[in-house]
Amino acid sequence: MAAEIHPKPQARKPVLLSKIDAIQDVVNTAVIIPKEDGVITVSEDRTVRVWLKRDSGQYWPSVYHTMPAPCTCMSFNPETRRLSVGMDSGEVAEFILAEDYNKMTPSKSYQAHQGRVTVVLFVLEMEWVLSTGQDKSFTWHCSESGQQLGTYRTTAWVSGLQFDVETRHAFVGDHSGQVTILKLEQDNCSLVTTFKGHTGSVTALCWDPVQRVLFSGSSDHSIIMWDIGGGKGTAIELQGHNEKVQGLSCAPHTRQLISCSSDGGIVIWNMDVTRQETPEWLDSDSCQRCEQPFFWNFKQMWDSKKIGLRQHHCRKCGQAVCGKCSSKRSTIPLMGFEFEVRVCDSCHESITDEDRAPTATFHDSKHSIVHMHFEPTRGWLLTSGTDKVIKLWDMTPVVS
Repeated sequence: MAAEIHPKPQARKPVLLSKIDAIQDVVNTAVIIPKEDGVITVSEDRTVRVWLKRDSGQYWPSVYHTMPAPCTCMSFNPETRRLSVGMDSGEVAEFILAEDYNKMTPSKSYQAHQGRVTVVLFVLEMEWVLSTGQDKSFTWHCSESGQQLGTYRTTAWVSGLQFDVETRHAFVGDHSGQVTILKLEQDNCSLVTTFKGHTGSVTALCWDPVQRVLFSGSSDHSIIMWDIGGGKGTAIELQGHNEKVQGLSCAPHTRQLISCSSDGGIVIWNMDVTRQETPEWLDSDSCQRCEQPFFWNFKQMWDSKKIGLRQHHCRKCGQAVCGKCSSKRSTIPLMGFEFEVRVCDSCHESITDEDRAPTATFHDSKHSIVHMHFEPTRGWLLTSGTDKVIKLWDMTPVVS
């Protein structure tokens, strides 16, 4: 069912501990059970499974439960062992797991949405079940009475959800690339603000309640750190993925961010550094270095008898420049550019080797990731792939 792996220790790399590969369809969501050698999975094949590690070193299902519709997402609360499962039918079903994780007892269900449930989140402190769906709605229910407390219509179907218990703020990321902040009350909500920095859909959200920052990942390959608590409205870009960002998680004790993408990339970001906002791109009809006209500036082209040039932008200063004045490339890690980007010649000369020191490490999971879950007490990471395989990683060599 599942192979135990005994890897040779390697410095500064995630260590692959185990694989679970006896799964018939893609696992949409999976979590590591804290303080147990166990994993819970929900899948498109309509199954909810609890995998426990046996004496043989392999993971075998101790619970195998078939749902009435494909399982799209879930939320697990270890303190109460409460499992909330979202389905393709729009229903959210709740279960209570036994102490030994060998039995799953149905608790209640909510017809929360008219379409596929995209995210479900149980908030123990409020006794609320939050959920989002492809019907462009965000709802919250009372987990004690089962009553719907409120709903909010979004502009696009929602793909990310986080909640801050202290302020009762819900962070809702949608397919248009927008993030909405809502203030929730017992039976209503109010719109706090919306912000948009991605050119693609929001695919992952992660809230850091200690630093009061929100991370959003997108299909545009980027991550943005929104400083919610600082009150300054700063937004820091992190560019380190080549494909869609599929998962984000904070390592709270080490000031690190873990991100995964659909090409199998795992990136560990050092957030304990002073990062800089990327500049806004400036508008100009001519190169702001050599003053050569750009190709739409017909008047200057005619007056100077010169051919118009294509416009580029320096990623460090934001100035509009021609190709000749921006022929150099450089990484700018403190601005989030871990890959080489275009900079003007003047900025290239000002960037020192110290400025180029990387603030992230890059690793390959060797499968196309659809979901990730980080368990901070042990420092384990779970990745689920399109190859229908779950991999468990020891991240302590890189998250410490």
